[in-house]
Amino acid sequence: MTTKKLLLVDGMALLFRSFFQTAPSGRFMFNEKGIPTNAVQGLIRHLFAAADRIRPTHITVCWDMGKDTFRTDMFDSYKAHRPAPPAELAPQFDLAQQATAAFSLHNAGVRNYEADDCIGTISKWTKGEETYILTGDRDLLQLLNGHNYVWLLQTGYGNWKSYDAALFREEYGIDPEQFHYVKALMGDAADGYPGVKGIGEKTALKLIREYGTTEGVLAGLNDMTPALQKKLREGEDMLRMSEKLAEIHCDVPLEWTWEQAAFTGTTEEAVRFIEENGMKGLSRLARHTGYTEVDPFGFD
Repeated sequence: MTTKKLLLVDGMALLFRSFFQTAPSGRFMFNEKGIPTNAVQGLIRHLFAAADRIRPTHITVCWDMGKDTFRTDMFDSYKAHRPAPPAELAPQFDLAQQATAAFSLHNAGVRNYEADDCIGTISKWTKGEETYILTGDRDLLQLLNGHNYVWLLQTGYGNWKSYDAALFREEYGIDPEQFHYVKALMGDAADGYPGVKGIGEKTALKLIREYGTTEGVLAGLNDMTPALQKKLREGEDMLRMSEKLAEIHCDVPLEWTWEQAAFTGTTEEAVRFIEENGMKGLSRLARHTGYTEVDPFGFD
C-alpha cells in the first residue's frame, strides 16, 4: 500500500509573501498583457521548493474566497484596517488560482471561511496520514499534532522553519491546541482584534501555562496581582470574542477527497499557461513529471 503524504498550502500567505518580497525593488514582472506576475511566479516557486523536500503524494492549495467571513460577521473590525491590495497585486488573485490549476494542483476554498479554516478542516480529515502545512502564518501552529506538521516560510526561497508538536512545546511551553488562547489574550494587530489591553505574548504564555485556557485564567483571577485582575476584568468581553476569532474552524462545509488532491506531475497545460501568461521563469517547473528516487520533481 502506498503511503499518503499531503501538502496543504496557504495560498494567500504565499501569494502575499511572494509579492512583497519583490515589490520593494519594483520587480513586478509584467507580461505582454500588462499584467504583473511577480506574486504568482513566487507562489509557484515557494510551493514546489517545499514539495521537492516533502515529496507529497497529494497537494491542495487553500484560498480565501472574499474578505467577508463569519469572523467579520462577529466582529466588524476584524481585518477592517488593512489597506486595499496594491494595484499590482489585485489582478494576481485570480491568476494565482489559474496557475495552480494549470500546474495540476487542487484548489479549495469556501465562501464565508478563510483559507486557514479550510486547511484545518482538511487536516482533521486526514486520519493520521502525514500532513504538511506550508504557510507564513503562525496561527496555523495550533493545528500541530502527531501527524500534522507546519512549515513556516522564512526569507528567501527554500527556507522554512519546520515545526512538529514536540518543537512547539519546547519553544512555547504549551500544547499546540492551546495556542489560540494565547492569541486571544494578546490579540493580533494584523487581524485587527485587540485581545486584552496591556497583555502581550510573554504574559499571555505565562497565564496559559499556568491556567490552561482562557476560562481557567478568568477562574483564577483572585490569585493574580490587582493590576492584572483589573486588565482581565475590563477586557473579559473582548477576550471571549478574541478567542472565537483566533481559533481555526475545523468544520468547514468543504468538498475534498484524496482523489481530488492526488498529484502525479504536471501536464502540457502548465506549459501552455506559462507561455500564454509570459512566465518564462517557471518553464522548468512546468515540465516535471512527479517523483523518481534519484531526482524528485525532475530537478537537476
